[in-house]
Amino acid sequence: MSLLTLEFPTTERFKAFGPRHIDEIASRYGLPAHLQETVRMISQVLPFRVNEYVLSSLIDWTNIPNDPIFQLVFPQPGMLSIEDEKRLSVLSGDPANKLQLRETVQDIRSRLNPHPSGQKELNVPRLDGVELAGMQHKYRETVLYFPGQGQTCHAYCTYCFRWAQFVGDADLKFAAPDPGQLVEYLKAHPQVTDVLVTGGDPMVMSTERLRSHLEPLLAIDSVRTIRIGTKSVAYWPQRFVTDQDADEVLWLFEKIVDSGRNLAVMGHFSHPRELETDIARRALQRIRSTGALVYGQAPLIGRVNDDADAWAELWRRELGAGVVPYYMFVERDTGPHEYFKVPLAQAVGIFQAAYRQLPGLARTVRGPVMSAKPGKVAVDGIEDTPQGKFFQLRLLQARDPELVGRPFRAHFSETASWVDELVLADTTPADIRAAVQGT
Repeated sequence: MSLLTLEFPTTERFKAFGPRHIDEIASRYGLPAHLQETVRMISQVLPFRVNEYVLSSLIDWTNIPNDPIFQLVFPQPGMLSIEDEKRLSVLSGDPANKLQLRETVQDIRSRLNPHPSGQKELNVPRLDGVELAGMQHKYRETVLYFPGQGQTCHAYCTYCFRWAQFVGDADLKFAAPDPGQLVEYLKAHPQVTDVLVTGGDPMVMSTERLRSHLEPLLAIDSVRTIRIGTKSVAYWPQRFVTDQDADEVLWLFEKIVDSGRNLAVMGHFSHPRELETDIARRALQRIRSTGALVYGQAPLIGRVNDDADAWAELWRRELGAGVVPYYMFVERDTGPHEYFKVPLAQAVGIFQAAYRQLPGLARTVRGPVMSAKPGKVAVDGIEDTPQGKFFQLRLLQARDPELVGRPFRAHFSETASWVDELVLADTTPADIRAAVQGT
């Protein structure tokens, strides 16, 4: 692994901007007054956070509000219902309404499905009858771990299905103060081979804190793969190049790889522009030099990347940077889902049109995939038969491992955007029907 190079400025420090910085952003970049008010209003319900790199290097300010990165990070009109936006607008105008405003915000959040697909009801593991904080165990081989100090991000995606982690409500948040309970759970469940460290974004932590959460996993022989879910290469690649402890975090990655484990950095790349900058490509080069593997995944997001050419270009750039194209997800049914959703019929067309443009080595990608209550449901295609038109479906991963890989069908719909909007074919096996209709 090569150490820190001097081709990028080493004095750049991370600075986050939130709702209270809207005036500053507007004065520097020309954010129109009506969009300023939109950000102030909607950020009372949904989180807003951006940083200097995203503002100055990724957003095309000559094309707002249509610029895809602007849509990706700035709250937009229409993300809430017309009725809810009106309620917020009226209540926000008078300080005397502070209590009513707080109650209204909580009411709106509760109706945005803050924990989709049974995350709270079905995924929280127990040890000796006690619920474990900051963990989810949905699939037999994989545990998700949410370190408490990593439950923020360098910038927030407006579509984020984990938006509830960032709104300051402890009842909605997954967070573990330390890995003690995780270690005990893994010892008691040797079938778990993979730990996905997620958030938020674990890479917002200092290397010292990250080490305190990762190194204990190396003492558990049954854990063979450590995954880190992160958007940092897209939103703050300096974390791996010029941050004060950039080299230290790469040494930590090397230590994990040298222990005989697989280290997989699950990179969230939503648009090809995120891989245009020299520093993002340099960050990937340095990460890969440690022996870590990097995978690329993102949801299909209306107004951001609902375009086959954008996906084909993203996957080609990932391949060129040594990133394995992995998943095109379907936007989950949470938060501003109505604003961003893309019908499954359209999603299939986008995926297939993009896939056809790829060289063989980039055809590792899978999609469109719904991460739903029964598991990861892939929409493999659309089939015309004498009995009618059907979606071809398959569970790539499931709570019940016996369901994995088995095909099934649902009646075609032009408008359905999630699995619970589909009508399963009469020929659907009973066990698959029971699992899927529990969505």
